Amino acid sequence: MSTGRPSVMTDIALQKLEEVFALGGSDKEACFYADISPSTLYNYQQENPDFLERKGLLKESPVLKARRIIIEGMEKDPRLALKYLERINKEEFGAGPDTRPVILISEVVARKNLLI
Repeated sequence: MSTGRPSVMTDIALQKLEEVFALGGSDKEACFYADISPSTLYNYQQENPDFLERKGLLKESPVLKARRIIIEGMEKDPRLALKYLERINKEEFGAGPDTRPVILISEVVARKNLLI
């Protein structure tokens, strides 16, 4: 029977790692919070590919939450809906070079006269 050093990758450490990953945190932040070294995390991931996959999914949580907030917010703010369309479907709704506002020379002169 070998008596090796106890693993620092405890259930509590794993829970802390997952908590940080669910916030979109980095490996470095998660290791700091779980009080483990990055090499401990990487070794654990090598031995547990399911955990590595779960970590990737957890890191997407903030994006999914943000999407939900944006979609729900469009009901209350139509400008948010337009902004969303401009970003998600640039070809149809994006502002291209031809959509820059045209400033008439008379407007520029009028503005300068107001400043004088």
